[in-house]
Amino acid sequence: MNEKTSFYLGNNLTENDKLSIETEIEVLSGIVSINVEVGTGQVWLTFDKDKISLSDILQKMKNLGYEIAASQNNPVGQEHIYHVSGMHCASCEILVEKDLLKFKGIKSVEASVNNSKVVVEYEGSRPPIKDLNRIFKKHGYTFSDEPMATEKTSPKNQTFNTVVIALALIIGFFILIRSGLNSLVSVNSNSALITYFFFGILAGLSSCAALVGGLILSMSKQWIEKYSDSASTTKKMEPHLMFNAGRLASYAFFGGILGILGGTLKISLTWTSLLVMAVSVLMIMLALQMLGVRSLQRFQISLPKFITRRVADESKFQGRYMPLVMGALTFLLPCGFTLTAQGLALLSGSFWQGALIMFFFALGTTGPLLAIGLSSVKFSQNPNRTQRFLKVAGIVVLVFALYNINAQLNVLGAPSFSNLATAKASSTNSVTNNNSDQSTDSDLPPIVNGQQVIKMEASANGYQPNYFKVATGVPVRWEVTDTSTSGCTNAVVSRNLFDGQIDLTPGKTSVKEFTPTKPGKYKFSCWMGMISGVIEVVEKNKTVGSSAPVSGSATAAAANLNANDPSLIPSGATGCGCGGGSGSCATQTN
Repeated sequence: MNEKTSFYLGNNLTENDKLSIETEIEVLSGIVSINVEVGTGQVWLTFDKDKISLSDILQKMKNLGYEIAASQNNPVGQEHIYHVSGMHCASCEILVEKDLLKFKGIKSVEASVNNSKVVVEYEGSRPPIKDLNRIFKKHGYTFSDEPMATEKTSPKNQTFNTVVIALALIIGFFILIRSGLNSLVSVNSNSALITYFFFGILAGLSSCAALVGGLILSMSKQWIEKYSDSASTTKKMEPHLMFNAGRLASYAFFGGILGILGGTLKISLTWTSLLVMAVSVLMIMLALQMLGVRSLQRFQISLPKFITRRVADESKFQGRYMPLVMGALTFLLPCGFTLTAQGLALLSGSFWQGALIMFFFALGTTGPLLAIGLSSVKFSQNPNRTQRFLKVAGIVVLVFALYNINAQLNVLGAPSFSNLATAKASSTNSVTNNNSDQSTDSDLPPIVNGQQVIKMEASANGYQPNYFKVATGVPVRWEVTDTSTSGCTNAVVSRNLFDGQIDLTPGKTSVKEFTPTKPGKYKFSCWMGMISGVIEVVEKNKTVGSSAPVSGSATAAAANLNANDPSLIPSGATGCGCGGGSGSCATQTN
């Protein structure tokens, strides 16, 4: 087996010395390579220890007239490669390196999750495998001097239990989303601060759990390993407490900044969607690594080692308080509820009011997020359950990430899984004929005062109906009645059909007027993409848009519309898009 080592011969070597040493040593049986540096006198040597010993090589050096410099500044060092199973991420590398450096004689350690190897430089004797496996057993790492076979798969019953637990959590999440519970909280810029607290609780139980909760689960393995030596649950919860403390401080501070900026700051919906999708892709990669996909272990997104080693040192500020910084940065990863709170902070026009709005909102999310963190800690305290927790967390994070990406595809008007539902509605409501580019009057909405009138009810559960067909070139009047929307569903967007958004207010009907010009199927959704629908635009025929009277009860009802009806809120006029019914509107722009 090959072994690497290095030693010093002094700093007064010449090129002739280099040539002589390399020539004489390379011919020895068992020498793989040798390199002598003239400037420093350092010798790098690789040899087969089964064919030649290090002492024999050093004796040959002495016979050539060279003495080994073994001073404090130039110690004799040896290198050894351990093969390790159980490492999954950059955090594992840091943990292994930290613990190995505690061994007497270990001078440097370089762990690599990509090839499952740990290279150590040491003086004297290296740590025996038996001792390493005893110490690292609690972390799930196994050391060997020889390459190890691929890790065995989990028993079928453990896999089944893991999937069942993950599915139960996922189903509970979507039941909560679809239950309409979100609609019980309605807020505006003048609401009492306790309202924002309850609003935050709902956020932590729904869409916030998909984004920030997924991030906590993704980082839980790293945090668990950092505090694995402590038996105290309180100590292990320390990074989760710091994470939420960072959120509270950040939300309060930036909420105050938003209050100062007022209506001058616009939050780009496109930028937010792309940011959420980027984070979700990272979550997918972390989830697959948790699930043991070996091919992805080489893709480690982390800071350079010289930084992460300092970060991992809890004796320094950077390491101990890193979760605090991470929690503070979640202000930049908003869900629909957070966007609502941020919009209300903008409307407040006051530093203190904006700060209090965002603080109480973040305080409401703290309970659910701490519950997620506590669940990860409890699982980690039982070594036999740690791997199962990683699998459960991996499945949940994967689903949350796919959910986030699907939602943002809806916001951007791109194809998504939601198309399956709207495709069914399209096939039910569409009337096919020989010319698919045209449609008859019976397929299209009634014409009232030269406008095509379409009506829809919006709730936290979805849109009813969620499919419409209109003609090109004829103005459309879209009336949307808010029956029970939530913080994530209280606005309607369709980037490719019209500019801006339709802001909704509970119990009111909002109106959006636009003129479609290009045939096609246009997706619309809430601003978080949680619910969606389709407006199909077709070529008009000669009779569409004519002044001929339109019969039918729907037409009669539409004819009785009064533009000054107080229940109708012109889009972009007074509704704030956050459940409020007065004040200026903080709209999101593309």
